[in-house]
This record gives sequence, C-alpha cells and structure tokens, in this order.
Amino acid sequence: MGCADLRLHDENKQRKLRILIADDHDVVRQGLRVLFEAEPGKYEVTAEARTGREAVEQAIQLKPDVVILDVSMPEMNGIEATRQIRAAAPKVEVLILTMHQSESMVEELLEAGARGYILKTDASRDVLEAVESLSRSRPFFTPSVAGMVLEGFLSIPNARHPHSIQALTARERETLQLLAEGRSNKEVASLFGVSIKTIETHRNNIKRKLRLRSISDLVHYAVREHIIQA
Repeated sequence: MGCADLRLHDENKQRKLRILIADDHDVVRQGLRVLFEAEPGKYEVTAEARTGREAVEQAIQLKPDVVILDVSMPEMNGIEATRQIRAAAPKVEVLILTMHQSESMVEELLEAGARGYILKTDASRDVLEAVESLSRSRPFFTPSVAGMVLEGFLSIPNARHPHSIQALTARERETLQLLAEGRSNKEVASLFGVSIKTIETHRNNIKRKLRLRSISDLVHYAVREHIIQA
C-alpha cells in the first residue's frame, strides 16, 4: 500500500460518522444523542430535527451519513421525508426508528428508500449497529422486520389499489398530512408559498384520487395509513 493509500486509509478510519436525529419527542432525541456521545471519536450528531420538514431541509443542507427518522412526525411524516431525502441526497442513508411495526409500513418505507428499520424499544441495543451497517451501505432491520423481508413479501407482485396514496403527487401527499393535522388552507398555502386556490386544488385532487368525501374522511384515511397519529 502506497503512502497516498495509507493516508486515505487513516483519514477514513478517523472520520466520525455524521448523524442527523429527527424525532418530535425531546426525550428520544436526547437519549439517542447520549448513546452516540458515549462512543467518543466514532460519531458526530450534526443536527436534530423536530418535524419531517426540518429533517428534509437539514439532510439536504448537511448531507450526514445517516438520518435517524421517526415515522410519525408533524408537518411531514417519515415516509414522505424519506422519499424527499433520498431523491435530493441519494448518498444519505435513512434509518427508521419507530414504535410501529406493520408489513404495509415497512413496504412503504423500503420503497421510499429507507434501508434500516428498528423499533424504539430496541434502540439502546440496536441503533449503533444499525448506523454502522447503513454507513457501509448494508441494510439493517429489527429481527421481526428482517423476517418479513426475508420471506420476500416485497418481491411478490403487489397490485396496489388504484385509490392508494401512491396516486398522489409529492406535494399532494404533503398537503394531505398538513390538512389532516388540522392546518387551514391559508396556513398550508403560507407554508408552501403558494395561493390558497392552489391548496384548494390540491385538496380537491386528493379527495378525488382517494375517493374521499370530506375532511373527516381525509383525517380517517391519514390515521389508517399511519400518515398521522390519532
């Protein structure tokens, strides 16, 4: 190995893994930070985010090695945040940390680009190993989720219902969550920097594509699909 190779090897060996923690609960973020800071010289928590929208913005700006992302967050859920992070910064790996475990959610998240999925109850045991695995471009799943993946449920042709959330555009999915969280058309329009009429159009498109009749139906749909928490 030449001198240049040795220097590169030493730099890679010494470089800390850069982590972005995104969760709307302060205690979860603080707990994860403590785990990483207990391993001096190995990890650097570059930022924290309280909403899915903040997570996307910071991931694109800072380009950490791994984003640890909760599924249920305000303004933008973890599934949509994963889609946007992976689209804008494909080298950033996404590790999902959640209380939820369901085949449909795992499927959505893996299709969105996440390559790790662990339960919050297993975080103290698994999160460091998961981050290391993703930093080497290797997937990591909590054991029960790994069982689902190994069974090949994603490889089985799955004709999605034509009225699923996949029928929506990215902006319509964002609008759906914000409206389901109780934001008004005016608030959503202000957040996106568009007119109220544009948001009304998005809302009508959402209702038409998903065959929903009212805002109440929209909220029930968002809860059922884990877009928001009840």
